[in-house]
Amino acid sequence: MSLIFQRAVMTIVSIALFFGLSQPAIAMGGKLPPLDQPAPAFTLPTNTGDGMVSLSDYRGKWLVAYFYPKDFTSGCTLEARRFQQDLPKYHDRNAEVIGISADSVDSHAEFCDSEGLKFPLLADEKGAVSKAYGSWLGAVSSRHTFIVDPEGVLRSTFLGVNPTVHSREVLSKLDELRG
Repeated sequence: MSLIFQRAVMTIVSIALFFGLSQPAIAMGGKLPPLDQPAPAFTLPTNTGDGMVSLSDYRGKWLVAYFYPKDFTSGCTLEARRFQQDLPKYHDRNAEVIGISADSVDSHAEFCDSEGLKFPLLADEKGAVSKAYGSWLGAVSSRHTFIVDPEGVLRSTFLGVNPTVHSREVLSKLDELRG
């Protein structure tokens, strides 16, 4: 994909995200996976140097999988910081957090080091997993979050995410789902 095309897509994505539009993501990324059905399986490389991470690695725990456009951008940095800040609260709820974007493993490693992130970021460089979750914008992932239960079933979807309050919203929904 040419650099000019990537920049054009990023501009469109930025405008859509600024206005809180999630429909472009759904149109380009495919259908959102259905709730109360098995979450789409994935295996992706991680920044931690541990090789690959799969959905099945999280069996027995709740999983918060958040998709985001780009490492080191203001909204994505804020969102990651909030998840990191609340990470002990997720662990108290038997939940793990992972971030997924089209950035490389090296970019993710630098981002985690820079921000002190202690949860894995997965490199979906070709967008296959983002597409399976209806979260692909042609060159980057859309800002969507999914909660998967300990049996691997998709229980909640968040679109049009506000990075400032999103982690609190996810924790609240997780409490509701855990009953």
